[in-house]
Amino acid sequence: MADLELQKKNAAIRAVDEVQSDMLVGLGTGTTAAYAVREIARKIAMENLRIVATTTSSATETLATSLNIPLRPFSEISAVDLDIDGADDIDPQFRAIKGGGGALFREKIVAASATRTIIIVDSSKSVDVLGRSRLPVETHPFALRFVEKRLSEYGAPVVLRTKSDGSPFLTDQNANIFDLSLGVIDNPEDLASQLQSLPGVLAHGLFLGLIDSVVVGQDDGTIVKTRDTS
Repeated sequence: MADLELQKKNAAIRAVDEVQSDMLVGLGTGTTAAYAVREIARKIAMENLRIVATTTSSATETLATSLNIPLRPFSEISAVDLDIDGADDIDPQFRAIKGGGGALFREKIVAASATRTIIIVDSSKSVDVLGRSRLPVETHPFALRFVEKRLSEYGAPVVLRTKSDGSPFLTDQNANIFDLSLGVIDNPEDLASQLQSLPGVLAHGLFLGLIDSVVVGQDDGTIVKTRDTS
């Protein structure tokens, strides 16, 4: 049986090998990205790595601060050199579903600002077709029922994300998330355009044209894939 936690760690360590001193680094959100944050902290402490980072969520900010990683708020930054983040699904065309950790709005902005974005995943996250994972749609509370009704027109289950106590999950923007279970997404580009044009939607979890490299963790190492931009 695959050791998925080991695979996450292996992918994170390999991606952090791309971090060089004097870089401005985007730190993603989620369990796999957390391994990268810890590896960067180790290199700062043990290998004299000199970087400044920015985070995609308050959760990652808390972790990075606890590990003494120098941080700048993204509101002061127009671009980052390298962004390292995880994904829920990633297909062979370097298209991804992200947002399982609820940070899709900020993750997408940081990825769009990056000279290079590396996605790190365990082997279970590689798919032939997007849609195995639920697609998050971050929604302004004012438009909650309006967006829910429009999403229901896709004919797939639409679930308002909640916390373990049953209360609504709120993002760092104090917005709600609907999780849309589509099964198979035949045309991610068309769907992304439709969702982004829907009033009240702050962000959706389709990451298209933003990913440069993918590091897939294995029990005994990694597989690195780089998008052909020629």
